[in-house]
Amino acid sequence: MIDEPDPTDLLQEVLDQAGDGFVELRSHRKRTRGLAVEKGRVDNARTSEHTGVGVRVLVDGAWGFASTDRLEADAVRESLEQARRVARASRPATRQPDLPPVELARGRFDAPGVEETLERPVDEALELVLGLERAASEASTSVQSAHCSYNEVFEEKGVVTSDGARAWTRLVRPELSVGAVAARDGELQRGYEAVGSTGGWECLFRRRTGEALAERAAKTAVDLLAAAHPEGGRKKVLLSPSLVGLLTHEAIGHTVEADFVSAGSCAAGMLGERVASELVTLCDSGRSELVDGAGGTIDVDDEGVEAGRCVIIDQGRLVSYLHDRASAARYETAPTGNARAWEYGDAPLIRMRNTYIEPGQHTLEELIARTDDGLLLDGCANGQADANGEFMFGTREAYPIRNGQLGPLMRGANISGVAFDVLKTVDGVGDAFRWDLGAGHCGKGQPAKVDAGGPWLSCEVLVGGRQA
Repeated sequence: MIDEPDPTDLLQEVLDQAGDGFVELRSHRKRTRGLAVEKGRVDNARTSEHTGVGVRVLVDGAWGFASTDRLEADAVRESLEQARRVARASRPATRQPDLPPVELARGRFDAPGVEETLERPVDEALELVLGLERAASEASTSVQSAHCSYNEVFEEKGVVTSDGARAWTRLVRPELSVGAVAARDGELQRGYEAVGSTGGWECLFRRRTGEALAERAAKTAVDLLAAAHPEGGRKKVLLSPSLVGLLTHEAIGHTVEADFVSAGSCAAGMLGERVASELVTLCDSGRSELVDGAGGTIDVDDEGVEAGRCVIIDQGRLVSYLHDRASAARYETAPTGNARAWEYGDAPLIRMRNTYIEPGQHTLEELIARTDDGLLLDGCANGQADANGEFMFGTREAYPIRNGQLGPLMRGANISGVAFDVLKTVDGVGDAFRWDLGAGHCGKGQPAKVDAGGPWLSCEVLVGGRQA
């Protein structure tokens, strides 16, 4: 193990002399490394590192925040006094209640893969992306261009609070993507595969090799050139784990973040109500439940709360929101470990981690066999959702189902609806589970690494296509 100084020693030194009142000190070192290849050459190569300390205080019901990029006791003390001045000068419309007591994390938390990834030469990553870009480019004469990128983020955080937290966490998140563009008779189609995880290099290839990712990206782009469009209308669909994850994260997860609930999201006032089929249990967890390597995994959140599993929908009923310590105090409940900050200069926000629907009892083959007229949909293309749970997502691939038989590839279609209404139509939940949204970032004022997934899901949505 690489021997590094414990950043909480300095934070604790400052905290011991901080005086009365609630104080939270968070050191954060983030190092990123990335490579991108297109048309056989390196298009981008970058490294960056950001290190500093974020300081948050609670004074007479008002929050104050400040930060410094100097890991020195005097600089942290100066930021502490600045945060207190900010708190005293503010006049919040609603006074923050005292934070409820909670068992806070203490100790060192190292995620798997940190040492292995830190010691891996960058030449191996370069060889990988050059080879995969070349494989995608040469997969077919119809492929006009291809690209491949590899990124990794190493993070080390120390959190100490005046009410007992003292945690040091380290993790690494690698990410790989391959894309291809195919052309025929002036028409272009794209194929894209991406995977991101928390853990070592090997986590990226648990489901598929890099070569398989490149092959699938190129094949999808080429096959879509000859694919027809599905018919539009309200339809029975089988959503893949990636689309289940997108629905779960974008259209459900954000609506149950307690700050959005307080602002009037569609989930406000609905605790205890039935919002989905009884087949649906939906959770958010700092752990990588069911399958290792989920991209949003954290052991401890940025307030020092252990990031365990929160059941949001239990067999169809909404039973919890996602909370940081401040919202938990206002809602008179326990925090759920969802306070996260992107860098040291950001104050923690309520953010998801790994959000998912639990698997059920049916194989994919059984779900297909019991569908008389519908579509199997796979691949996330684009989309949006709002605070009312209304969504519109693009899909990359569609396969018609007639009398329990799967038909040929069709071009992906848009799907739309109100998320809670869609979940009420669920009549079948697959037994196989996977995480599938670990690549990229979630945005909410500041980025966050998250993941989402689930099993195959049988439900009804509005499909945007073409009339027969």
